[in-house]
Amino acid sequence: MRRLDQLLASLGYCSRREARDWVGAGRVTVHGQPADDLSQKASAADVRVDGAPLDHPDGLLLLLHKPTGLVCSHEEREGPNVYSLLPERWRRRNPAVTSVGRLDKDTSGLLLLTDQSSLVHRLTSPKHKVPKVYRATVDRDLPPGLIAQFASGTLLLDGEAAPCAPTELKIISPREAEVILTEGRYHQVRRMFAAGGATVLTLRRMRLGDLGLGDLATGEWRELPLDYFA
Repeated sequence: MRRLDQLLASLGYCSRREARDWVGAGRVTVHGQPADDLSQKASAADVRVDGAPLDHPDGLLLLLHKPTGLVCSHEEREGPNVYSLLPERWRRRNPAVTSVGRLDKDTSGLLLLTDQSSLVHRLTSPKHKVPKVYRATVDRDLPPGLIAQFASGTLLLDGEAAPCAPTELKIISPREAEVILTEGRYHQVRRMFAAGGATVLTLRRMRLGDLGLGDLATGEWRELPLDYFA
């Protein structure tokens, strides 16, 4: 049970101040009756706006096929972001919809978005070791010895003291490979290839755990049940 103005603001409908006008205009009902008190507490299931049930009152979990050129930050100074692909109301939710981990501006592929902080923590926590699968193309032929180097658990990234955890590398063609890792260090895949003498030209995340992109088009998203990772 929450105050009407808090409920509407948290779901991105309007500000708490604007909620007064919405109620005054008869746009909000509780149990089918026009609301007349912003401080009234109500269950989201009992509230309607313009006759429609509240939009995803229990939360959002989305699978996005991230295009290149967008960042995962909410900071406007960092440039266009992935949240611009979502409906405006969802972009105003509080807590805000955020990404589960990040893909840099030049990386495409599978990205989860949610307003559930507990889910973000669980899926990004190192102790859960959720495997992530990436497809990379590089600027030179990959030596077969790189497979053992990635798997050794001794590969050091520039500027770091602790080696990377053992990582599976599958060479698909001379300049294309698949990487499966459970860590999430800053630009890790690009830096691992750099340690092996190769520069990543394109990078795409294909899978997160057992979740794949399927036929989801670039820039599109689909909803997942909130208990998908339960």
